Formats: sequence, structure tokens, C-alpha cells
Amino acid sequence: MKPIRVLQVVTIMNRGGLETMLMNYYRQIDKEKIQFDFMVHREERGHYDVEIESLGGRIFRMPQIRPGNYQKYFRLLNQFFTEHKEFKVVHAHNNENSSFVLRTAKQFGVPCRIAHSHLSDLGIDLKLPFRMYARSVMKDQPTDFFACSKNAGKWLFGEQKEVTVLNNAVNVKEFKYNEKLRMTMRRKLNIDGQLVIGHIGRFNKQKNHEFLLDIFNLVLDKKPDSILVLVGDGHLRTEIERKAERLNISSKIKFLGVREDISELMQAMDVFLFPSLFEGLPVVLVEAQAAGLNCIVSDSITSETNLTGRVQYVSLNDSQEKWAEKIINITTEHADTYNLLRKSGYDTETMANWLTDFYFKHSLESVEV
Repeated sequence: MKPIRVLQVVTIMNRGGLETMLMNYYRQIDKEKIQFDFMVHREERGHYDVEIESLGGRIFRMPQIRPGNYQKYFRLLNQFFTEHKEFKVVHAHNNENSSFVLRTAKQFGVPCRIAHSHLSDLGIDLKLPFRMYARSVMKDQPTDFFACSKNAGKWLFGEQKEVTVLNNAVNVKEFKYNEKLRMTMRRKLNIDGQLVIGHIGRFNKQKNHEFLLDIFNLVLDKKPDSILVLVGDGHLRTEIERKAERLNISSKIKFLGVREDISELMQAMDVFLFPSLFEGLPVVLVEAQAAGLNCIVSDSITSETNLTGRVQYVSLNDSQEKWAEKIINITTEHADTYNLLRKSGYDTETMANWLTDFYFKHSLESVEV
């Protein structure tokens, strides 16, 4: 029996939270029963493309979803599902824009159509009217509604829909605290004997890097031996590097770019700082807790994130001094959270079995077109 092919619909398979979550599941899922393919909306290759192809997945490229491009996009979707009748499951991760691919999938009789919410807000910008249009199109296109948290489900689907919270699980064993590895990484990064504050995330407005640098600048006033480790890339990186220069703190910041050794880097950190303006349920915070780190995060992030009792929430309306004091006074000892996260359902091995069963069962159900 051939595996059921599941089409995962995303923007691009770079090393973001959603994409990492998908890869965590893809590596663990039973590929004799389920195989992933990916519909992406960028021409350039993503960081995970090589691994996807090595695991037997195919990558189909579509144009960016833009308001002036809707008619062309709808035409290409029709063409795609005309040529690819093998998909029994379409799992869309593009928030409100998922409505378009799911509408077409419904027209072509795909039995299982999942809309998956990964954010709890997007703010207000010029795209808002188009996002509202896309959300109105959603209606009854999905057969199932997934979200990374209750708040994320409520934000995209409202109160009326029955939402399945699919945990942003990680490989808990990979992140388990290791003292020997910690010392090795700290020597490699030349940060022995210093307070190491870590942050992992794209350089965009959502992650609030400007605020983060202001906090770190205040920490340095009290603890001049501190180091800030920033992992990730994005269109605001150059701007943040310039701000670090203006504050005269560049020598205290390590801009590491996109990395593959996230679990090892977290071993080297003392505290994890995450002042995002909005999130769903960030995979990176699950990873940080799996590494045994204490985390200081904005209260815009759902309390569902606190899986281990090692997350402290601070309001973005509070002073930067209060944020700095939290960092200075928090304990930097790592904890063994392995069993706690496994029991909470945040280990990929456990949750991949559940997802395999879900795809398998729902792909066999009939659908009215």
C-alpha cells in the first residue's frame, strides 16, 4: 500500500517556528503510512528543501499571494489540483490566506482539508482589508481547524469553530540539558564566565529587536560582563546592527545568523529573552524550556507557553528597567525538563503518532463537493 500523500501549504521552508515544527513532525512520522509534500509560495529555495527531498518529499512552487495576483493564483491552483489528484489531505499553514487553497481543494474533492492558525494577531496595516476578505472566504472550506494554541484558534476562526490544538512539539531528547556540551559551546563562542542572554527569531517587527537591544543596554549598566546572542536573519537585521553601533554595544552582541545547531546553542545560554509583540505558541520557547532555560517573555504571548514553570511574563508597557531587573535577578541554573515535556505532549515522537493516525483516518472519509 502506498503512503497517503499530505500537501503541506506554507510560504517558504526556512528555519522559522512553523517550519521547524513541521520538520519535527516530518522526521518522526511513519513514512510507510504518510508522506509529506510541500506547496511553497516563493521561487527561491528554503533552508529545509534539501532535507525535505532527502526524506522523499516533493516541493511545488507557486507565486506569492498578493491582492493584485488573486485571479492568476486561483487559475494556478485549479491547474495544480487538476494535475495532482493524489492528495487526500491538504494542510494549510498560511493563516487567513489558507482559505484560497482549501476552497480549491474542496472543489476538487480532497477529503481532508485542514486550516492551521499559527498566530494570535497580525496587527493593522495596509493589507488588513485583503486579510479580512481572505478570512471571509474561509467559511466552510476546511473540514478541520487546527491551531498552535487556544488564542491562535480564536483569533483566526472565532468562537464558533471546534479547534484542535496541535502542540508545537520538539525533539525533547535532542534539547535535554547537557553540562559537558554547555561548556564546549561556551568555549567555542568565547563566552566563558559571562552572563549569556539568548534570543532566536527572524529580524522583523514582530520579534521586537529594538526593544530587546534597549533592555540589554540597561543590563550592561549593571552587569558589564553580559553577552547577547542573537540567532536568525531577516530584513531588519542591518537596522538592528546599526542600532547596536549607535548604543556602542556591538562588541557585546554576537549576531550568529541562521544556524542548524540550535539545541547546542541553547545549552550555552543562561537565560532566554523573547519580547515579541505577538505570537501563537512559539516553537522556540518550547525548545528553550526543553533545554532547561528560564525564559523572560512578553505577556502578549499566551500563558499556554509556560509548560515547565520556567517562563516569566512581563508587560510590554512596563519599563525597560523592569525587564532588565528581571534578567539580572533570575536564576541561570538549567533544569531537567525532559519528563515534564513528554508528559505534556510536547515531544515529537508521541505527537507524530497521533498526527499519523489523524491523517490516515480523515483521508478516508467521504466529502461532499
